[in-house]
Amino acid sequence: MGQSPPDSESPPPLKRALFATAALALASTGALAQSAGPQPVPLPAPIPAPQDKPYPGLVTLSVDATDLDRRIFRVKETIPVAQPGPMTLLYPSWIPGNHAPRGPIDKLAGLVITGNDKPLEWTRDPVDVSAFHIDVPADVKFLELNFQYVSPTDPDQGRVVVTPEMMNVQWFALALYPAGHFTRQIQIEPAIRLPSGWDFATALETAAPGEVTRFKPVSFETLMDSPMFAGRYVKKLDLDPGGRSRVTLNVVADDPSLLEIKPAQLAAHRAMVAQADRLYGARHYDHYDFLFALSDRMGGIGVEHQRSSENGTAPRYFLDWDKLPVTRDLLPHEYTHSWNGKYRRPADLWTANFNTPMRNSLLWVYEGQTQYWGHVLAARAGLLSKQEALDALAATAATYDNRVGRAWRAMEDTTNDPIVGARRPQAWTSWQRSEDYYSEGQLIWLDADTLIREQTKGKKSLDDFAKAFFGVNDGDWGQLTYDFDEVVKTLNAVHPHDWAGFLKTRLEGHGPGAPLDGVTRGGYRLVYGETPTDYAKSNETRRKITDFTYSLGLTLGKDGDLTAVQWEGPAFKAGLADGMKLIAVDGLAYDPDRLKDAVTAAKGGKAPIELLVKSGERYRTVKIDYHGGLRYPRFERVAGTPARLDDILAPRK
Repeated sequence: MGQSPPDSESPPPLKRALFATAALALASTGALAQSAGPQPVPLPAPIPAPQDKPYPGLVTLSVDATDLDRRIFRVKETIPVAQPGPMTLLYPSWIPGNHAPRGPIDKLAGLVITGNDKPLEWTRDPVDVSAFHIDVPADVKFLELNFQYVSPTDPDQGRVVVTPEMMNVQWFALALYPAGHFTRQIQIEPAIRLPSGWDFATALETAAPGEVTRFKPVSFETLMDSPMFAGRYVKKLDLDPGGRSRVTLNVVADDPSLLEIKPAQLAAHRAMVAQADRLYGARHYDHYDFLFALSDRMGGIGVEHQRSSENGTAPRYFLDWDKLPVTRDLLPHEYTHSWNGKYRRPADLWTANFNTPMRNSLLWVYEGQTQYWGHVLAARAGLLSKQEALDALAATAATYDNRVGRAWRAMEDTTNDPIVGARRPQAWTSWQRSEDYYSEGQLIWLDADTLIREQTKGKKSLDDFAKAFFGVNDGDWGQLTYDFDEVVKTLNAVHPHDWAGFLKTRLEGHGPGAPLDGVTRGGYRLVYGETPTDYAKSNETRRKITDFTYSLGLTLGKDGDLTAVQWEGPAFKAGLADGMKLIAVDGLAYDPDRLKDAVTAAKGGKAPIELLVKSGERYRTVKIDYHGGLRYPRFERVAGTPARLDDILAPRK
């Protein structure tokens, strides 16, 4: 036989062993790569979906709210049992007006459930932590729940709702409800014990006053929508004397001296109600209660309800009236929500119970148009002067004209921010964006209003949309949902235009700059001057800040802490960030006027502004190469153009 060629020779024994080892290793690696690996653990059985059918029996709720020192609410709740076997109780999570799952489940404590005086074990759902599962014995007809709501004792735990002088009773924190039913189909009878001598206000109707106040039964949905303010010092003001339905401003305060109100101030609040009637032409409540806290001890708030609203602002709201215009559009904003957000509600935001996720796609209508009308009603009622209203709008226009984050993120996407950001502080708001659907939405609706006025030669306006869209079904205080197409359809009924394209361009666009056509069409232009408006000064005082946003690109707290830095602005380019502290300006200890003087002195020059800043334990000197002087936004009237913005802000006769 002839020999094989060299490249086909058999390997020697050592090589054969090495090849075999390598082959085994490769086979082992391949087997590992092809193994099934971990598999997901199946999710638990779904919680019963809500059905639109009555829940059998009446739930009762009794709350003891007298523990002011420890700020603890003690709750007893009785829930009828429909049938024995598995049952799920839900703690409200998706609270209307919060636009996110913010039910304070972390503050529910001491939950004990009994049936026939025997304890029943509960198990928290491993997916929805606001759901509690129990197995109801055959002989049990009622569940007895006892628990505490341990409300915040310090602001770092959440919003403070109890002080020695007042409290905000929010029923969603104080009750559970059975799964499987629309909350409008669950009837509940609430009662509360308040501290001795306290008065209260709520949209609920009292059934039996006394040491324990009992209210008439309502649906669980209505109870959640009917919070209470209570306190030692309370004043109740009729805002619609002789009107067809009661409207009351219920004021609670830290001190009785804060309750003093001048006739002109009362007249402006009454005018707000009258102007809303003229705008909408209907009421969607049988009575309405403004719950209004003047306090720096209880946490501030602004939350809408169908027949009431929770409002908290500066203690000296009445006493320092001329100094606090920034506080005066809160009430008209929340009042407008009775029409927009509560009665008319986006279809994807309405849910059958308080544990079904909400979707926020139309918040630019719900909140954006409410921001618009709240501002307009404040001016029409005299809560804001025309100049204050213009200056407030100029501040908004400047904010969003300099919102550089629109380069990557459309305004429409900010409707997700209540869930994405959960209203936590941000390092770079100008770039990240926040809940811009509020005030940029306001600018969009100003744009729409002035466009209608221009194209109809003043015969039509957004007022006509408000009456047609929100003013239907006078006297009904249920809910009527809407979608994008209905918004467009109603706008076209007021004045034909490509409203779908108009809205989508502004919702989905990236600028540059804010939608300011409404300002221009309104007869004004946005300009910058070297002195702030009185409204801007009020805002700085209220927020305890010094604002250099449009010059150095930063905002400072009262002690020199950087509270905001404009993305790609001069301070940003110098390496500054939120959380740092300004120590010195050009070698001298920082104070706001000294920094203003330095900015003014650098105008038109070449020498940079030198700042000593502290970040953690480190100090460093930074140089800001800015020479544009102080800049503050305001509106300037454009001569020879129709003053449509003035017409919008003028009261209706």
